[in-house]
Amino acid sequence: MTSEEQAPSTEAASQDLRLFAVQLRRLTAEVNRAAHVFAGSQGLHATDVHALAAIMDATTRDGSPMTPGRLREQLDLTSGAVTACLDRLERAGHIARSRDTADRRVVHLHYLPAAREAARSYFEPLSRGTKAARARFSDEELATVLAFLQALNEELAAGR
Repeated sequence: MTSEEQAPSTEAASQDLRLFAVQLRRLTAEVNRAAHVFAGSQGLHATDVHALAAIMDATTRDGSPMTPGRLREQLDLTSGAVTACLDRLERAGHIARSRDTADRRVVHLHYLPAAREAARSYFEPLSRGTKAARARFSDEELATVLAFLQALNEELAAGR
């Protein structure tokens, strides 16, 4: 690791946007690499893996399942592209679609438990790396990192 890639140790360096950008790009590249390997192994497109993550995160974040309309907005896809993506995911056994009991026009998307297990095996190296990195920081430091990532995601989403 070069000195410019190392974590900054001074307050001035922590304010250097370029250093943050380098580390965020490196993180994105590693996550994307794992997602592409998983997509290829499952006969899926990279967009399909993003859709799976959105479906999984939607049910854990607010308790309500993802809908095709919300997925279209979140991934910035056309209705046709979302339908094709969902068809591939359903054929591959990753998701199921169900109709809302109160309004049959509403479709809910569910990430299937068997698909979660398949993904877990491919993403285990990311999980191990995350656990090892977390172990190097205090609870307070991790809370700050989490707050930063949440704020960054909010700012980036607002800029869309």
